[in-house]
Formats: sequence, structure tokens, C-alpha cells
Amino acid sequence: MRNEHKMTKIKHHLTEELMIAYASGNLAESFSVAVATHISLCDQCRAALESYNAVGGALLEDTEGAALSSDALAKTMALIEQHPLEDQVQAPKVSNVPAPLADYIGTDLDAIKWQPIGMGVKQSVLKTTGAGSARLLYIPPGTAVPNHSHSGLELTLVLQGAFADETDYFSRGDIEVATSDVSHTPVAADGTSCICLAVTEAPLKFTGLLHKLMQPLLKI
Repeated sequence: MRNEHKMTKIKHHLTEELMIAYASGNLAESFSVAVATHISLCDQCRAALESYNAVGGALLEDTEGAALSSDALAKTMALIEQHPLEDQVQAPKVSNVPAPLADYIGTDLDAIKWQPIGMGVKQSVLKTTGAGSARLLYIPPGTAVPNHSHSGLELTLVLQGAFADETDYFSRGDIEVATSDVSHTPVAADGTSCICLAVTEAPLKFTGLLHKLMQPLLKI
């Protein structure tokens, strides 16, 4: 739903480095999904992205434009005629899934097909190409994700509920940017199951033996 982000008070935002990389098209698909989804919920980061895009547009204006072929306009008009405006405009769908994520998981969080990974926690892996991996995590209220550190960057975006770890408290729309020096045990808040979009640059580094053994099977 278009303006659902306006009801959310977001405290944790993207880093400047991630914003610049996204604006310049230098992020892997998995990370781009997380960044775009957060931006769709966050007024502050959306405004920042517009600023970066404006700077990029100004730079492009200073470069020579490519010459158009003589029949470019005719080809464009032909494409428009093949797809009339009334066919392109569709009624908005009611959804609890932010638009950038809907192409990957559909429009209903309640319809996700989950894979149990232990202790009530479930996952659903997104199909993305390139470096990194993206997955949804379902964490029951009060349940902890096993303690782990990181071999690279991890982004965790809250879509429903909330969680807390050693660094802070994260609710809907908040994104945690965890680097290789962060070791934490995220715990879902009481009351509502926490659903997160988690993107990792490399496999997690679990401290517990059982989860180390299970890791190859779960592909986390």
C-alpha cells in the first residue's frame, strides 16, 4: 500500500556508502532489494537518494549526449501504441509487502512458504543473482537467533514486529547494518512474530557447534 511507511517511525537507516553504491548501480541484486525496500518505507533515506540522483543527473548534463537515430521517435511511438495507457495502469493492490520486495515474495507475508531451521525459526530464500544471498526470516516472539558474527556485510530489515540485540532495538522499517566486527544474538520482541529480510555477503559465523554443523544444510 502506497503510504504505509508514513505510520512508521524509523530510527535506523542506511549508511552513506550503501546509498551511494545503490544510486550508482554498484550493489549486488540481493543488497539492492534490501536497500530499495528500506527506501520505500523511509522518508529520510528516500530524500537522501533523491539528492544523490540529482547530483548524478547534474554530472550527466555536463557530458555530451548520444545522438538519436532518425527513426527513434517513430519506434517509441509504435511501442506506446502496442501498449495503450489504459492497459498499463492497474488498480493498486492492498499489500503488507513493500513494493520492491513484492516481485520476489508476492504481496502477502501470510502466504510465504517457510522452511523450518530450528527453535521455531523459519526461512524463505529469495531467488537473486550475483554475490550475496537474501532470505526472509520468521522468528517467534521471544525467540533468539543463535549467536553469530559475520564474514562480511549483513543487512537486516524488519518487515513485521521487532527484535533487539546487543547493539539496539529494531522495529518495522529499521535496518541493521552489521559488519564483520559485529557479534550478536538477535531476539524477537514479545507480542508479534518478527519477520525480517536478511541479506548476507558471506556465510554467518555461528559460535555454537550444532549450528556450525547444520549450516551447510541451511545455506546460511
